[in-house]
Amino acid sequence: MTRARKALIDLSSTSYYHLIARCVRRAFLCGDDKYTGKNFDHRRTWLVERVKLLSSVFAIEIAAYAIMSNHYHLVVKVNKQQALNWSDNEVISRWYRLYKGSPIIDRYLHGDILTEADQLLVSELIEKWRARLFDISWFMKNLNEYIAKEANKEDGCTGKYWEGRYKSQALLDETALLSCMAYVDLNPIRANMKNNLENSDFTSIQERIRHFKNAKASAHKANQDNEAAHQIKQPKSLKSFGISEYENTLPFSLLDYLELVDWTGRHVHSKKKGVIPNSVPDILVSLKIEDATWLDRIQNFGSHYCNFVGSKTVLRAHAAKNDVNWYKGVG
Repeated sequence: MTRARKALIDLSSTSYYHLIARCVRRAFLCGDDKYTGKNFDHRRTWLVERVKLLSSVFAIEIAAYAIMSNHYHLVVKVNKQQALNWSDNEVISRWYRLYKGSPIIDRYLHGDILTEADQLLVSELIEKWRARLFDISWFMKNLNEYIAKEANKEDGCTGKYWEGRYKSQALLDETALLSCMAYVDLNPIRANMKNNLENSDFTSIQERIRHFKNAKASAHKANQDNEAAHQIKQPKSLKSFGISEYENTLPFSLLDYLELVDWTGRHVHSKKKGVIPNSVPDILVSLKIEDATWLDRIQNFGSHYCNFVGSKTVLRAHAAKNDVNWYKGVG
């Protein structure tokens, strides 16, 4: 049964979500279309650029992404507190980057004298826009409408481009977040489209690796230590990994995550099974996750869970909170 979106996105339970949208038409979102012989790889660039633009406007950060042939994955964090801390003028400035304004807001910005009723309307509009700027549905609506219009224009047609509303999964604990990010970053490897992470085009893991290598080379040239290079070795358009002393970062270290995804990729890619290191990544040891359990979760993430992802204990508690008897993934 389809659930109301407000029942699926509950910021009091988690700020992290896995989002998926899929094309409806035979023509691919990107890649080679065997029916027409056309290549649509440039549409991947449209999507990545739009996602990053929207993330710079909304209080929604991108933790991971993968753009596949006829669908895409995003892992996002909603930073509601950031939006609540914005000044009124900041909210207006951000809203105007994407949408047409309002005459009453224009008058407010120009310093015109407003009546009490006008001032109340200005306040109401600003608070409505503020709420929308940390709303996943508004984020996804803008993203999908933009891509659909551009694709329809290019294809010379009209009509529906996406198969339906986007799918969302609430990531209820750290293990859920970690496994979902790895699942997303490993999409091209799992699909046997690529055989290593650095060649996995249009994924966040590729962007992170390349940025890290470039920053590391620059830091070495400038004789900087690893701590000094912390802020420059991660892409600004993606949510940074960190450790306990760094606030508002993903709760894992970048190097541990890269090691984990590389190790996992060597297990899930059929052509690399002969060169799997015996050692288990430190991050799995620290989280007390069995390697076989981890690999099963990555291989079957899409079928293990539905709208909510987490440990059995967390899923049971969340189901009880929402007066639901059972969530997929509990067992």
